[in-house]
Amino acid sequence: MAEKSTIARPYAQAAFDLAKQQGKLKEWSEMLQWLAAVAADDAAMDLVGSPEVSKDAKVKLFVDICGDKLTADGSNLLKVLADNKRLDVLPEIAEQFEEQRAEAEKTVEAEVTTPYPLSDDQQQAMIAALKNRLGREVTLVNKTDESLIGGAIIRAGDLVIDASVTGQLERLTNTLTH
Repeated sequence: MAEKSTIARPYAQAAFDLAKQQGKLKEWSEMLQWLAAVAADDAAMDLVGSPEVSKDAKVKLFVDICGDKLTADGSNLLKVLADNKRLDVLPEIAEQFEEQRAEAEKTVEAEVTTPYPLSDDQQQAMIAALKNRLGREVTLVNKTDESLIGGAIIRAGDLVIDASVTGQLERLTNTLTH
């Protein structure tokens, strides 16, 4: 069976193309996040996976939960997914949509893990450095992990920079043992 990300790709692309054409990337993003949250719920997915529940009832479940967050185009997407037994790939569709949106808007979310919370000045310096390196607007998320001892681990898209003391010690150990 094909991977969910492969199955989700054409749906995410179609949703992105329509949202871009309509000039509603943000609205579609929010709607897909709602749909993905419903699809990630175990109880909802039990109903979606049940052969005894009709396609219309499955779509109605999503429509009822999402309410006014769902547009007519969003309902149409749900119907297509239900017809093709693909409602379970909504989280992957939302994720791929977000990647395409970030690419189109030239933005990236960077996660910085440090042993302590960064100050506002440190965060601004980190944002400026990443913006310069990546050529994109950067949204910074600071997570803490006391086991790092010092330094930081930065993840932005495919880029991973491990400048932590723990990472440096691991690299030194590997160098000395090989």
